[in-house]
Amino acid sequence: MRTVRLIGVGPGDPDLVTLEAVRAMREVDFFVVSDKSPRGGMPDPLVNARERLLDRHLDAPPVVVRVEDPERERRPDRTATDEEYAAVVASWHDARATAFEEALLAHEGDAGFLVWGDPAFYDSTIRVLDQVRGRGRLDLRVEVLPGISSLQLLAARHGIVLHEVGQAMHVTTGRRLREAVEQGQDNVVVMLNRHVDLAGLEDWRIWWGANLGTPSEELVAGRVRDVVADVEAARVRAKAAAGWVMDVFLLRRAS
Repeated sequence: MRTVRLIGVGPGDPDLVTLEAVRAMREVDFFVVSDKSPRGGMPDPLVNARERLLDRHLDAPPVVVRVEDPERERRPDRTATDEEYAAVVASWHDARATAFEEALLAHEGDAGFLVWGDPAFYDSTIRVLDQVRGRGRLDLRVEVLPGISSLQLLAARHGIVLHEVGQAMHVTTGRRLREAVEQGQDNVVVMLNRHVDLAGLEDWRIWWGANLGTPSEELVAGRVRDVVADVEAARVRAKAAAGWVMDVFLLRRAS
């Protein structure tokens, strides 16, 4: 039986990687890394960031197996309903499982997957490797090592608690923010944002962050009506500096 370690590496800062994660990195034989670079295009900055992180924490050059990440359907007219979105994600996961399986079959020893933040929050790697195991071609033992999530770092950077005393915290995606508001949620952490749509929420308070734990980190906080333009400008700066933008924010209804 081979071991695959899913290693949560935090939001990007090598100093935010746990000692447990570093130990796991040093115990595997190679790393499987999804490469989202378009063919003939610019290198994937997230692949480069993972390699810099390995260089920081390993004593010897790592063996990195780059796997071309399958294309995922993102056109709004193909993912408009929950059913369409679920079908698109299922197809993408299946293609990823095939790519990961082939990489693992082609290399001997234990493998590591570096997962941004924590593997438990809006990441597909656990599910995809469950599919690989289910195919029966590989006898795998999967270990999951938690990492510091962007939710934790957002709260730390702004010096806040993510919920009121004894109250709930609702975590959702940008795609489902409106649904959460309509349900009456009044303390919402929002992740996976293609866009930040805050129309109609002008009286709410927001604590926002992008590319947390990286040199392109951006932070904005305040009443939505006062800072919405600042959020948009900061998203543009983060993407220009890093080539990508991953943001998370807390919205709290005005009392």
